[in-house]
Amino acid sequence: VQLQASGGGLVQAGGSLRLSCAASGRTFSMYHMGWFRQAPGKEREFVATTGDRTYYADSVKGRFTLSRDKAKNTMYLHMNNLEPEDTAVYFCAARQTRIIVGAVRTEKSYDYWGQGTLVTVSS
Repeated sequence: VQLQASGGGLVQAGGSLRLSCAASGRTFSMYHMGWFRQAPGKEREFVATTGDRTYYADSVKGRFTLSRDKAKNTMYLHMNNLEPEDTAVYFCAARQTRIIVGAVRTEKSYDYWGQGTLVTVSS
């Protein structure tokens, strides 16, 4: 299974971007697909994920929206009102089986990872 993330770029604070993540290599759907990000000098952190329900990190709730086209095995992250603190490499992740609710925000719960796409928000 391969995950291909795209859509990153440079945007001014207050602007918007849409990230995409396409899964390929298998014919069956991913149960969970999500996004993590890693800012310079920081550890990778959870952003959002969707499976039975959609979960968001508090820092992006109300600004980011995760959507998914299961037929195409593609996921999108619509990012609005971007802040300089959102600057990071964004990684998409996926798992073919269900993740228990308490572990959906944990990196180790995901089996497949994309290569990352850089989002830079200027002030």
